[in-house]
Amino acid sequence: MVHNEQKKNQGCKGNKLLISVSVLGSSGPIRFVVNEGELVGTVIDIALKSYAREGRYLFLDRILMSFFFIPLVLDHMHRFLITDSVDLHEVHETAASNGGANHIDHGWQKVSYPKRQRKTKSKADPEKPNLTRLNGTLTNGGPNVFHSLEQQSEDRRRRILEAQRAYAADVVDADAKVKNNRSDLDDDDDSDLEGVKPNGKPAEVEKKVKQKKPKKPKVTVAEAAAKIDPAFLSVHLAELNGEQQEIQMQKFANFYGKAFQEVVAGQFPWMKMFRESTITKLADIPLSHISDDVYKTSADWISQQSLEALGFFVLWSLDIILEDLVAQQASAKGSKKSVQQPSSKSKVGIFVALAMVLRRKPDALISVLPKLREESKYQGQDKLPVIIWMIIQASRGDLAVGLYMWAHHLLPIVGGKNCNPQSRDLILQLVEWILSASKARTILVNAAVRKGERLVPPASFEILMRVTFPASSSRVKATERFEAIYPTVKEVALAGSHGSKAMKQVSVQIFHFAFKAAGDGTPELSKEAAGIVIWSLNQNAECYRIWEKAYLDNLEASVAVLRRLSEDWKQHSAKLTTLDPLRETVKNFRNKNEKAMSNRADAVRQSLFQEADKYCKHISGKLSRGHGCLKALAFLVVAFAVGAAVVTPNIDPSDWSKLSEAIGTADWDKLSEALSTADWNKLSKVFSS
Repeated sequence: MVHNEQKKNQGCKGNKLLISVSVLGSSGPIRFVVNEGELVGTVIDIALKSYAREGRYLFLDRILMSFFFIPLVLDHMHRFLITDSVDLHEVHETAASNGGANHIDHGWQKVSYPKRQRKTKSKADPEKPNLTRLNGTLTNGGPNVFHSLEQQSEDRRRRILEAQRAYAADVVDADAKVKNNRSDLDDDDDSDLEGVKPNGKPAEVEKKVKQKKPKKPKVTVAEAAAKIDPAFLSVHLAELNGEQQEIQMQKFANFYGKAFQEVVAGQFPWMKMFRESTITKLADIPLSHISDDVYKTSADWISQQSLEALGFFVLWSLDIILEDLVAQQASAKGSKKSVQQPSSKSKVGIFVALAMVLRRKPDALISVLPKLREESKYQGQDKLPVIIWMIIQASRGDLAVGLYMWAHHLLPIVGGKNCNPQSRDLILQLVEWILSASKARTILVNAAVRKGERLVPPASFEILMRVTFPASSSRVKATERFEAIYPTVKEVALAGSHGSKAMKQVSVQIFHFAFKAAGDGTPELSKEAAGIVIWSLNQNAECYRIWEKAYLDNLEASVAVLRRLSEDWKQHSAKLTTLDPLRETVKNFRNKNEKAMSNRADAVRQSLFQEADKYCKHISGKLSRGHGCLKALAFLVVAFAVGAAVVTPNIDPSDWSKLSEAIGTADWDKLSEALSTADWNKLSKVFSS
């Protein structure tokens, strides 16, 4: 911005001009006072040329007259001044007529400052007439005052593209048409238009072609894992002591994150690996690349952390993995929703740290099971591969934890209506992998009750029973696979200490759903459920009373149980620890049947009562014959004892009293069991002694 102020100095013959030059982006204007005449045009000409070469935009303005200037990178910028208020040609002609033909004003109007001239004359140094003041400082006012600036501009000018010269003529014509309300350009202009763009702006300096940086070699997971130093890891973990355990766990994961930071996502496409890999291969991802020393160092440190901190870490890590899952899904679908973009770096580090925690402390996964069930962000078919991978890692540490998580968390998904074949296949693959482990049956049966909780609770066992024995029209390809795993899982579900308080409670729960399933119209399910009802009766005599109350309400189920008991009497009677509750229950059922049949109920109910009564009579006959046989056996024992006494007259009288007491208070059921397994040779020796 250039300001020239004009002041009239009455009575003063000299004229001076105050020049103020401002450049956009500069810290402030440059001001200096010059004498009238050629000096003004020379100074401004040089200044404008210099700034124009640098590509700066200058705007000229003054109080009395306003000039607007668009700088083109030209050799003589004063010839391209455009004014919006005064025709410079008129000013030039007027000045020429008044001042003479030899007067050169470079298109600028002289401005008189009589008053200022009078003040400045006294201060001027007569010996130094060419000194002017620049911002209050004396400076050389010669035409070469901007010589150094011109040199710098010339250097910059050399870097302007030569190809831009072709646009020079077009630019002048375009500017003249667009700005027709402004003054015409000087006809005598013979400047070059080098380095000008079509839009009138100075051409930019030619950009240097950036050399492509050499691509870094791709680092694989195995290569990054091989660089981990167990000693350095041990030192790092030792430095974490003293901090909160949750923070320690996060820094533990950060260590592995840095160790694998050079591994790009393409080297570890975990979503694709989880989707395409079998359960067997999934179990080794990604710890197969970790050395034994590194794993042992980490596992020893993890074992010192609390279960609460480990549970926090499991959910924290799972959240990071699921965030990456959502980002990758959105990126693959091209979603426009504002979601976090998937990182180019892989998640190997977080998978490694989480796998180590789950293998060393499998209980950490059980501790977060309630949140996995309740919070929706952990649910859904798309999250299932991640959850299964976590269960696999925990199973590598404790096989029982794997079956626990499968029965409590995954099996209910199979029983749901929205389970698709892919999810069902993954869930089946997991339990098949668990049961195929070495000594899996022995391990799981012995750990059937774990810290007061059953590996396979009654609710999960009911789901398994129904998906294994569906209606014939509902059978699918997976049904045969469920039939293969059912016996082992059933054994685990029914395992426990016979007669214990916990087992009695479980037997009642199992009796309720099994009795209901026995009345189902599906033959295979009804037969299997009836067998489980008989198992419940043997575990807890309370189930007999529950059966009597529900006998008439679910007559179909009662008939199914009586049929199974009658047809497989030898198999089930051998497992019953006592027959007295059964004998009493069957007797009550016969009484109810007689009353119901005498009331002439509907035909369907009548047929059910008749069938039930038929099985009750058959069972009663088995029970009565067994009772008579036991009495005969007891008589034979007494006779044998008497014979032994005759042969051995010196028998101790106390032995007779013991034998008499034993026979008088004998439990015939227990006696039957004792006689069936008795060693008669030993028994003979006992009586003979």
